Amino acid sequence: MSVRVSHHEATVLGHRISYRQAGEPESPVTLVLLHGFPSSSHMFRDVMSPLARWGVRVVAPDLPGFGLSSVPRPGSGYTFAWLADVVDEWLGHLGVTDKVLYLHDFGAAVGYHVAMREPGTVRGLVVQNGNAHPEGLGAAWDASRDYWADPSEENRRRIEPWLTHEGTRHQYLWGLPDRLAEQVPPETAELDWLAISRGHGLDAQWELFTDYRAHVARFGAIQEYHRIAQPPTLILWGTHDPYFELDEVLAYHRDLPTAESHLLDAGHYLLETHSDEAAGYIGPFLSRVLSGQPAERPAPR
Repeated sequence: MSVRVSHHEATVLGHRISYRQAGEPESPVTLVLLHGFPSSSHMFRDVMSPLARWGVRVVAPDLPGFGLSSVPRPGSGYTFAWLADVVDEWLGHLGVTDKVLYLHDFGAAVGYHVAMREPGTVRGLVVQNGNAHPEGLGAAWDASRDYWADPSEENRRRIEPWLTHEGTRHQYLWGLPDRLAEQVPPETAELDWLAISRGHGLDAQWELFTDYRAHVARFGAIQEYHRIAQPPTLILWGTHDPYFELDEVLAYHRDLPTAESHLLDAGHYLLETHSDEAAGYIGPFLSRVLSGQPAERPAPR
């Protein structure tokens, strides 16, 4: 049975929010898909319909500053906590209460705010290359850590190539062997660059990236949330991710011993090459969440 994806807009906290949805609004649980940098809801285009067939409503926003949503003004408080305010308000507009959060990259920084504000409404987490532990931030983050400690022009220049057209393309291809890189649709990075470079978008992105240090500072609180709330958790990880270390997966299991983990022969944006495999793991996980059954695979594999 085919489930169609529909496309919508809403005004939330003064911003235009573009979003996609699939499935029935009356579903008892909503899967909320939160994208990372530099992407948008477009990253979920191949999994929304298959996942909605498991009996959940599936929604995916373009966070402000990304995709087709409006771009916040630099200096207006463009932070991950504010993005969580937008998501909370938007979910209220949609009538969403119980939810499973899909956390990827920057989406993890947003989603953990959402989860920890109302942990009783979070029925589960799907973590796809999203960081919440120091183990995930290896030596590749040294220059970023220097910038967060001292956002000087000198430190900014050390990481400036990240926020360029080529750097955007790099997000999808860096670390991938040729056999996988050739499977990544080239237009994806082009669309991302057009979206984040609109108007004052690049200045806004620098402001948001600077705030990522606040997410890192919350790692201890996030781990306490894991220990206390014990949300059912599915971890999908692209093993060729050059940004987040594989040790991050084991770090999740310290506080979430029943988490289910799968390592995929993919990159940071694994849905670009492994959407079928990802949907094949997420669907049964959603079914177990709906039925209250425990995870079938408690250990990483």
